[in-house]
Amino acid sequence: MKSSYSFILIFCLFSVISCGQDKKKIASKETYQVVVPDLNIPWGFAFLPDNSMLITEKKGELIHFIDGKKTLIEGLPEIEVLGQGGLMDIELHPDYKDNGWIYISYASPEGEKEGCNTAIMRAKIENNQLINKELLYKASPNTTTSYHFGSRIIFDNKGYLYFTIGDRGEKDINPQDLTKDGGKVYRLYDDGRIPEDNPFYNTPNAKKAIYTYGNRNPQGMKIHPKNGEIWTHEHGPKGGDEINIINSGKNYGWPKVSYGVNYVGTKITDYTELPGMESPIHYWVPSIAPSGMAFISSDIYPEWKGNLLVGSLKFQYVSRCILKEDKVLSEEKLLEGLGRVRSIEQGLDGYMYVGVENLGIVKLLPEK
Repeated sequence: MKSSYSFILIFCLFSVISCGQDKKKIASKETYQVVVPDLNIPWGFAFLPDNSMLITEKKGELIHFIDGKKTLIEGLPEIEVLGQGGLMDIELHPDYKDNGWIYISYASPEGEKEGCNTAIMRAKIENNQLINKELLYKASPNTTTSYHFGSRIIFDNKGYLYFTIGDRGEKDINPQDLTKDGGKVYRLYDDGRIPEDNPFYNTPNAKKAIYTYGNRNPQGMKIHPKNGEIWTHEHGPKGGDEINIINSGKNYGWPKVSYGVNYVGTKITDYTELPGMESPIHYWVPSIAPSGMAFISSDIYPEWKGNLLVGSLKFQYVSRCILKEDKVLSEEKLLEGLGRVRSIEQGLDGYMYVGVENLGIVKLLPEK
């Protein structure tokens, strides 16, 4: 009797463990459709007026995907593929239909010092070739550090160009110093000129293009569809990924304030907030390693309209952030287990599209 009872206990324990192991949610094929297959790291993508797509592969390829076929765009600038750097984001000019300008961010080796740093270029495409290339901004100096390049690009509702550059791994040097590139959000006119009303334009020795500082490594940036606010998210260290609302001249605190710690577990700072420094509207502990973000403004997802989608590289899912004004009330995991989520956009057709590493770009299908 005793042996039978032991067997039952062992069987039940095995059943519980087995059920626990089976609870890992894998995205079902009913929730998504692969629209662009066989991509490695689709760092960014943009929809052209004809609903075709321009896609950046981090390894240094710009792809035009049209009618189910991929065509490589030639004539890219020299791109350094180093660690987290390579060919990164892409954005269309708000008047692309009339002027044809596209904007890319990439790791550029241009400059005297060894290594590379983040650059912003605009160009046009003609016969599958980049033409009229104009370098708008190049962070300096170059460094051989292989991480924290940023780098998202957006236009606001007034036509200003914004882009992010990470701290390049030099947290104690770059983010709090206005004379240095890195750990910042920048603002330009569409042709690269620096607006004279930028917050530090008249500050001696400051980089005049800086819009905000104290940012660690922002890899998500979007305009709020209702109020026009600039929302970003950025990687924290071990813990402390953040969502911030970006305002001119503000200091977002890194590394003087943080909800995270060093990767070995030691303290970075004793403070999560300090006077004169902006606090995040939301943060993650542990880190999810956020990349890509997009607001849902489409009627295709009636229950999700007004939500914010954020990709997770570390845990391989899309977080649906349920918002009330500027507060994240709760989160739901979508496309869990599909792969490292790199980029997210709302398409011209109203569907949400997600760039997944080692898979491609998938269309998120609404719940039935």
